[in-house]
Amino acid sequence: MSTLVDRVVAALRANHDDLAALVPTLSDQQLRGRSGAAEWTVAQALSHLGSGAEISRKPIAIAAGEHVEAEDNQSIWARWNAASPADQAAGFIKHNAAYLDTVDGLSAEQRDLQIDMGILPQPVPLVVALGLRLNEVASHSWDVRVGVDPSATLDPDSAELLIDLFAGPLGFLLGFSSKADQLEQEVRLAIPGGSIEITDAVTVADAVDDPTATFEGPAEAVVRLLTGRLGAEHAAGVTVTGNVTLDELRQVFPGY
Repeated sequence: MSTLVDRVVAALRANHDDLAALVPTLSDQQLRGRSGAAEWTVAQALSHLGSGAEISRKPIAIAAGEHVEAEDNQSIWARWNAASPADQAAGFIKHNAAYLDTVDGLSAEQRDLQIDMGILPQPVPLVVALGLRLNEVASHSWDVRVGVDPSATLDPDSAELLIDLFAGPLGFLLGFSSKADQLEQEVRLAIPGGSIEITDAVTVADAVDDPTATFEGPAEAVVRLLTGRLGAEHAAGVTVTGNVTLDELRQVFPGY
């Protein structure tokens, strides 16, 4: 049976292969068009993914013993922001491939390393570092694809895996991204394969007892809800019944 790390790496690779096939086909007009992230063009979403690949590869490479040239994040972002849309798109493919090559090259012993992400209070297991990257890649890959195809969905395998991660090692992320205080009532929301409980905090679990509400829709829509990407224009076929509405849930998960 594949380990959780193996599953995350496979999902990262699948998202990369999907975008690496799509990006070279995009016209300059499409690259300059709006992405699923309201404030970004398609090229800017790819730029964010590319700079993120650079930034998130470094701590993994350093932990594995590689010498990495020092460059602060502000300088990296400035370099990417100054690039043309075509160069941002091409740069994403190059740097995301390098990220995956680094991860794929880790030995069994190196997979047990603790990774100092620089943005968290302490080093974290590799699965957390990879899970954070998958959350970013899956969400922003959808931003790119929906900018070209309004019917695009988030990769279903990545979605199911992310729900598992939110119920486990990535659960802490919901503490930063969600706003449980937007609801006056407690909610136990049944979702495909588990539940979302909203009290004074938000937690995801693999089961639910006595749900107060039910989310009818695919797992990929659940992840888009959690990441603020389930607006009315992209919620066809999704319904929520019980003591909370979909609009209320959108207030709890404003996105990033």
